Amino acid sequence: MLRLALILFLLPAAAAAQDRRPSHCISLVEAPGLEVIPASFREPLDAETVRITYVDHSIFLIQAGETSAMTDFNGWYGNVDFLPDAVTMNNAHSTHWTSAPDPAIPHVLRGWAEGEVPQDHHLDLGDMLIRNVHTDTRDGSIYGAANGVRRNGNSIFVFEAAGLCIGHMGHLHHMPDNAQFAALGRLDVVMVAVDGGMTVDQATVVEMMERLRSSVVIPMHWFGRGTLDRFVEQMEADFAIDRTGVNVLEVSLRSLPDRPTVVVLEPRVLTDE
Repeated sequence: MLRLALILFLLPAAAAAQDRRPSHCISLVEAPGLEVIPASFREPLDAETVRITYVDHSIFLIQAGETSAMTDFNGWYGNVDFLPDAVTMNNAHSTHWTSAPDPAIPHVLRGWAEGEVPQDHHLDLGDMLIRNVHTDTRDGSIYGAANGVRRNGNSIFVFEAAGLCIGHMGHLHHMPDNAQFAALGRLDVVMVAVDGGMTVDQATVVEMMERLRSSVVIPMHWFGRGTLDRFVEQMEADFAIDRTGVNVLEVSLRSLPDRPTVVVLEPRVLTDE
């Protein structure tokens, strides 16, 4: 009788676990070539490809199938008639979020803890799964934190689509610990802030990228060409460098480069031209 009661108690939890789509970002990938294609964000995508468009600062439009998401959403991305299916706001910092997103956006994912309660995003959109891994932020004068640290003040958002694992590190203020790296899993493509001051310093970013060994590293949040160039110079020993001259990358599992590559995209707001 006791065993039957225990089984009945566990059934709802088991059903809920089955309903939650699991992450696929734990497998290894080896695939040649990298294809950088200047393309309009309006153009349709095949089922095996993800389009990443660098919009501004740390804002990227990520598209897979008929699904779109925008990172570090602050409400401005160009004078176009377009609404993403989901937006993420990693950090409650002026250029990384908006307090008044368009109510027509179906999913608005905030990346900072509400009081003492961390976020646990696991949004399944069919073509795309979006989840988060918390990190802490510093500077109590901005974030109202005790001792200059706000627990779970930032989220690294992971976008899983077309078999790819794409990580946006957000407004990262420290090297992730082992548990956070484990929660991230494999990242085939990573966008990381390289300003070296407001976020984590560049030496730590380089160390982090060497640990992740992502196939594609996209620098963001660089505040000027000199800052970007200093980061690229530090990466040249172990990573290939691809200065694309465009703001769009189309990538698939088959087109990932053999050697980890820093892909420099040039930010540009969305336009129908």
